[in-house]
Amino acid sequence: MQWTDDGLILGGRRHGETSVVLELFTRGHGRHLGLVRGGRSHRLRPALQPGNTVGVTWRARLEDHLGAFAVEPVAARAGRLMEAAASLHGVLHLAGLLRLLAEREPHETLYDVATVVADRLHDPQAAPALLARLELATLSELGFGLDLTACAATGARDDLAYVSPKSGRAVGREAGAPYAARLFPLPPFLHLSGANAAPTRDDVAAAFAITGHFLNAWVWEPRGLKPPDARAAYLAALAKA
Repeated sequence: MQWTDDGLILGGRRHGETSVVLELFTRGHGRHLGLVRGGRSHRLRPALQPGNTVGVTWRARLEDHLGAFAVEPVAARAGRLMEAAASLHGVLHLAGLLRLLAEREPHETLYDVATVVADRLHDPQAAPALLARLELATLSELGFGLDLTACAATGARDDLAYVSPKSGRAVGREAGAPYAARLFPLPPFLHLSGANAAPTRDDVAAAFAITGHFLNAWVWEPRGLKPPDARAAYLAALAKA
């Protein structure tokens, strides 16, 4: 068995004295593990850090075996991601989100989104909104997509202002006004009509409140998981900044 692909590094663990079991999120083969012989060497160790992208060839005798990766660096991001607390926690949270996906199931659209996020995690202006969008996209890939395209009450597509914490559907400003205290405010950059809006700090905070609520209610809690420390640390770093 053999295939070649690009993969975003999520992490790795030591195997024996010199090797590493590398965890990748690949474009065509999903989240995948493989053994990198010599992965602890001075030559390979800098390339095998979370947030970097590598080209890999995976080989195994049988499809369900761990197999081995031959790796070539494609994009080195880890160095700049380690320069600030927010980007370091951000890449760990990105990896944690992608680990929610089943192994070896391709998610090509999410791969593209995750790569864009990884490219900009060092940018304190762009990264928070992109990471919130990644949380939203991850929910969708897991089968829990929010419907932010039309008002749940009227079907109108304009002036969407809220999100229902029960259904995950958008609500128009007029229809939601009597219940505003029980609804999430919907930041414009999260829905299609406001896709090009420049998010404010309050918009970003509102987005993370929405995605965090549904990740906890529909993903983490049903799996017996707690909201990840990396996410909390990232949000704390944003607030401090």
